[in-house]
Amino acid sequence: MTGSILLDWATMAVSLFNTVLALWLGLTVILVAERRTWGIWMAGGGLLTGGLFFVSHSAILGHGLAWGVELWWQVGWLPVIALPLAWYVLTLWYAGFWGDGGADLIFWHRWGFILTAPFTGDSRLHRRQRPWLILTALLGAGLAGLLVFANALPSFWQIIQLDLAASPAVGGVPLLLLAYPFYVLLCIGLSIDVLRRPEPATRMMGDLARLRARPWLVAVSIALLLASLLVVVVMASVVVSARAGVVYFRSLDSIAIGVGLFDLIISALIGAAIVLLGQAIVSYELFAGRSLPRRGFFRHWRRAVILAAGYGVLVGGSFALRLGTIYSLLLTVVIMVGFYALLVWRSFADRERAMEQLRPFVVSQRLYESLLDAAPAGVSTSDVDVQTILRALCEDVLGARAAYLLALGPSAPLIGPPLIYPDRVVNLPPLADVVEQVGASDTICIPLEPARYGDATWAVGLWSERGLIGVLLLGDKRDGGLYTQEEIEIARASGERLIDAQAGAELARRLMALQRQRLAQSQVVDQRARRVLHDDVLPRLHAALLTLGGEPASAETASLLAETHRQVADLLRDMPTAAAPEVARLGLVEALRQAVEEEFRRAFDTVTWEIEPEAERKARAIPSLTAEVLFYAAREAVRNAARHGRPGDAEQPLRLHVEAMWRDAGLEIVVEDDGVGLEAAQRTDESGGQGLALHSTLMAVVGGALAVENGLDRGARVTLTLPQSAVDTD
Repeated sequence: MTGSILLDWATMAVSLFNTVLALWLGLTVILVAERRTWGIWMAGGGLLTGGLFFVSHSAILGHGLAWGVELWWQVGWLPVIALPLAWYVLTLWYAGFWGDGGADLIFWHRWGFILTAPFTGDSRLHRRQRPWLILTALLGAGLAGLLVFANALPSFWQIIQLDLAASPAVGGVPLLLLAYPFYVLLCIGLSIDVLRRPEPATRMMGDLARLRARPWLVAVSIALLLASLLVVVVMASVVVSARAGVVYFRSLDSIAIGVGLFDLIISALIGAAIVLLGQAIVSYELFAGRSLPRRGFFRHWRRAVILAAGYGVLVGGSFALRLGTIYSLLLTVVIMVGFYALLVWRSFADRERAMEQLRPFVVSQRLYESLLDAAPAGVSTSDVDVQTILRALCEDVLGARAAYLLALGPSAPLIGPPLIYPDRVVNLPPLADVVEQVGASDTICIPLEPARYGDATWAVGLWSERGLIGVLLLGDKRDGGLYTQEEIEIARASGERLIDAQAGAELARRLMALQRQRLAQSQVVDQRARRVLHDDVLPRLHAALLTLGGEPASAETASLLAETHRQVADLLRDMPTAAAPEVARLGLVEALRQAVEEEFRRAFDTVTWEIEPEAERKARAIPSLTAEVLFYAAREAVRNAARHGRPGDAEQPLRLHVEAMWRDAGLEIVVEDDGVGLEAAQRTDESGGQGLALHSTLMAVVGGALAVENGLDRGARVTLTLPQSAVDTD
């Protein structure tokens, strides 16, 4: 101790701060790593080594000039030699020097462990850093050998008395003190060069994380460089004083203040380096092996910094004031208990905040009430709730500037157009390439070009048991930061829930509309049958009976009976048919061909069929209920083409093309005409498309999908798809 209370207090506080923070950060990096490769062990081990160095440093400060100081002096020099090389190797690993094969840096050989990585690889980073890595490794090994085997380190008392004669020297300068400054400056300088020009990253968001973390890592290297320069200055002053014959052992207090100031500044610089490195680690998960940072990690880091600072200030003050060991121990207990209580309090506060953010996602969607309300066809009563949930997700949870929720597969016809936040009109380009990348990638999200996709920078795949059901496009965060792993996982789960909820609500609404329509048709048919039979048929039959009772059958009687027969026949023809076609007997394709031939022969000028044998064979294996749904949907598509496809000029021919294909995804049936197209048909008949909407619902029930679009040249194109799982179901 220097005798100055404030200086001793500050020095001990900084030393304890560095001890707590380095040990916590080292253990955390090792424990939370996704894969504990050698780089993870080196990062965590380097931080733990730094923590152990400050353990010895704090012990020296606490002992003063007592007998145990010599042991801590000798032990403390081991991490002093190891840390510069460890930082250089760590920056090489992070910059991609070993690439994806970094885990094979050291492998087992029958003659022992050999270092192979510096001699492999042909990247620019390899060519630039390979000789320097070998040189620094040899220097570090040489310094460690001098320290352990040659007793090259002067003792603590020899340093104080400036007695350097007992150590191996060159020109009167101890060899260790001569080589160490060059070694440490070389390691730190090379690490800065590595950070300036790294190799391209291989993990997701790696380049972006490196770009944003580079200032932090360069600041760490600069802080270590300044600390190393101060160490060199101290060593140089010791050597110069020893060569000049200046002896301080009679006035130790006269140099205590100077040494204490140097010690405080060096420790503060190292502490700043630890804080900067920790900030980079928790913000961008540099050494944790994960693709995305995590919000909880950052909160724990912030609390660790507060704990280290508070513990260092209070316990360091107790040592500086010489309150005694028992009081320092009691103070430590009070700090630990108080901090743990604060941690519990913050945990409850975080939980309450999380529950508040969760409220929009668990509130009732009022599906039962919306189903009971008779909404017009094509209007979903749950759109407002879904838009509210998406807004809460983007504003309160993610902090995103923009978001687009798009449904894919069988759910797409039920969801409709993309849900957009904020509510605006955006024309997104085709997403086929994005869907392909999301489906083929095993990462949680993929990057996008903001200028092309409406300011969206990330695409998150949404999955269910049926496969890919949608894509969530996210823009940058409002604060300019990166999305955390928890945020992306919450966004994915919320998007999947929104699609499922909206599709389920729309499916239920359409089924209710279909049921209402069938009930209304049944009531109309029943009332019409009663009216026709009561008002028309019965009086005519009564008249016919009277006529037959009065005289022999005449032409008038036959005419009345014929008219009655015609009315009954018309009534029966207008009633909805209940019998299903013989799909099971003829097969789906043949039954559809027969229906087109019998019902729509005069509606089209030509009908062409393009049926793949594999598709026809697979269609016969479809379960009967699913086959009937598919048949009715295809027949409705043909009926729409016959009713709405022919242009106003009746002389212009109308052609129909039916195609059945078998793809990896399943069975696909295309019904296409060369008529007026969708827009013209909708202008002439506002009710058009309601039948297809109902059939798309039934297709979704059996696991398929119905898509309507304009043809390649003109006309309309209806595509029916049935996944392989539905085809193979018994």
